[in-house]
Amino acid sequence: MRELLFRPWPWYVAGPLIGLFPALLLLLGNKLFGVSSNLRHACAAMYPRGIAHFRYDWRREGAWNLAFALGILVGGFIAGVLLRNPAPVAIAVRTKADLLALGIRDFSGLIPADLFTWAGLLSPRGWAVIGGGGFLVGFGTAYAGGCTSGHGLSGVAGLQVPSVLALLSFFVGGLAGTFLLLPLLMGL
Repeated sequence: MRELLFRPWPWYVAGPLIGLFPALLLLLGNKLFGVSSNLRHACAAMYPRGIAHFRYDWRREGAWNLAFALGILVGGFIAGVLLRNPAPVAIAVRTKADLLALGIRDFSGLIPADLFTWAGLLSPRGWAVIGGGGFLVGFGTAYAGGCTSGHGLSGVAGLQVPSVLALLSFFVGGLAGTFLLLPLLMGL
């Protein structure tokens, strides 16, 4: 049992479990899934008399989704702290060489400390990555009408053409960010 908890699950176990999720949402009353809408629900809950965009019955529309987002945080804590794998993250030799060429040298943790530290955040590169990335994610989810998880799990499972197009766009954007923007930003 310990071996099962502290190792990544094989694709043939994790994939079908993720694939069952849209069916569960259908059983729960044909709920749409997405995490990006939770910011709107949280703002509506905290500022009910604020901006008109946030004046709606968030309990009826988004309470279950907020509970799901809380479950993501709790599950992340359990997986990252309580069930943490002490072995270093496995990085392919070619990937490590590419990251070294970009100036990333610390591979001791889950994420490179060269990028994800308070000192790194307060640098021009950190502001560009965090601020620019946050803007692009926020703009992209608003423009696409949802996030990767919503389109990828609910939309594609429902054979919705806009979700397939959005998912392809997210994938192309991720490739462009990896091979074009990341090398540019690492040069700052």
